[in-house]
Amino acid sequence: MKYLCLIYVEERLLDTVPAAELTAIEGVWLDYHASLRQSGRMLAGEALQPAESATTLRLRNGKLSLADGPSVDTREQLAGFYLIDAGDLDDAIRLAARIPQGRVGSIEVRPVRPLGLA
Repeated sequence: MKYLCLIYVEERLLDTVPAAELTAIEGVWLDYHASLRQSGRMLAGEALQPAESATTLRLRNGKLSLADGPSVDTREQLAGFYLIDAGDLDDAIRLAARIPQGRVGSIEVRPVRPLGLA
């Protein structure tokens, strides 16, 4: 079953983390990324540019409106994701618990709902 692991962090706090700690976290993240890919359980994964680079669009009554920035103002911002293949929710949680960014933010694990599109 597919699960989306959404990685949230407080972007403003990343500027306060010492460079040595960021380097250590990056090393752990690269190891995790490589092991997940090698296991064949990683279907996709990417880091995202900062939330301020987002463009939010809405279509209402046939009219498109655009706004700079994320759609909601929250303490934590979406920083990246993994799309994984896991046996069940417990398996997905075990995999997501190893995502290093969970040490400084949070990881939301959500099952993917198949759309039935070919």
